Amino acid sequence: MKAVDVYQQYFSAQCVYHNVRRRAVSVRLTAESDKGRIRYTVGISFFPYADETDFAVSYDAAAERELYENKGRRSKKRESALLEQLRVHANALAGELGGIIFWDEPLREAQIG
Repeated sequence: MKAVDVYQQYFSAQCVYHNVRRRAVSVRLTAESDKGRIRYTVGISFFPYADETDFAVSYDAAAERELYENKGRRSKKRESALLEQLRVHANALAGELGGIIFWDEPLREAQIG
């Protein structure tokens, strides 16, 4: 499958996972396409973030959820609708890991692909 991050951004966050304090989170919407099928997932990954240069994302405090899978290809209209619901799904995943995302505290500009 060919995977493309439609959206990715880093935010301040709070989470303790495996007894390690995490202070940031990577949030992404990914599109995967192959053989006439398209699949979208939302994923998050909490990481320690020791200082402003520390974007070494750890993948033990991570979760992913499929949002859409069907025949077809990438669609700007579909991606726009999925992005509108991204925070709801990311918050649910964060809650499952015992974390909180501070959406009003981005650490970097969003990367749109």
